Amino acid sequence: MHKKYLPLTLVLVALLALLAATGYRAMTRTAPTIGLAAEKQIYLTFDDGPSTVVTGQILDTLKAENVKATFFIVSDRVKGREDTLRRAAREGHTLGVHSANHVYTQIYASEEAFLHDVEECASVIERVAGVKPNVYRFPGGGGQNRGAYADLLKQRGYRVVAWNAVCGDEEIPRASAETLLRESVDTARGKQPVVLLMHDSAAHRETAAALPEIIAYFKGQGYVFCKY
Repeated sequence: MHKKYLPLTLVLVALLALLAATGYRAMTRTAPTIGLAAEKQIYLTFDDGPSTVVTGQILDTLKAENVKATFFIVSDRVKGREDTLRRAAREGHTLGVHSANHVYTQIYASEEAFLHDVEECASVIERVAGVKPNVYRFPGGGGQNRGAYADLLKQRGYRVVAWNAVCGDEEIPRASAETLLRESVDTARGKQPVVLLMHDSAAHRETAAALPEIIAYFKGQGYVFCKY
């Protein structure tokens, strides 16, 4: 190559190198990144309380483990246990509507009866605990008119909360704490998030006994505990 062309060649090479570097930096800034895996979540939900002993034991465990939960209340079980309900609210748990009396034939007799049941339960929660509930769980799952009832609830600002895992304290007669732990693990497998159904009415002492191990298992698996 003739010497008189060398300076021009060097300039072109330098420009090409600069453009290449600038383009690389631009691509580096705008290249998509791969996000982290979704956080594993579990919602502990308790139906049919409050009860004096079982709900109290559950609240003790939740406090010790620094875990929040959601309690779906049967309001005709509140009388005499007002302090337990207030404690649940004070310690940061969510209180939701379950029913006034848990009698399916009355609750689902008509839309009017259904709404009356919801409002009666909600009014007790608000009067006693000072919080206005905005989550709801159908007693017995809701029956054949669940869709219509769900629409009525949505119109009134409620979120309907179902479940996708169970501890087995209603499904398995006389289940031990060990059985309840095993059922919780088995039914939660593959679910994201996990919404675990448990009960805190008076008959469910084994549920309270199983709760520390249930929490320990899911903590060990890296789950984050959530409430509604």
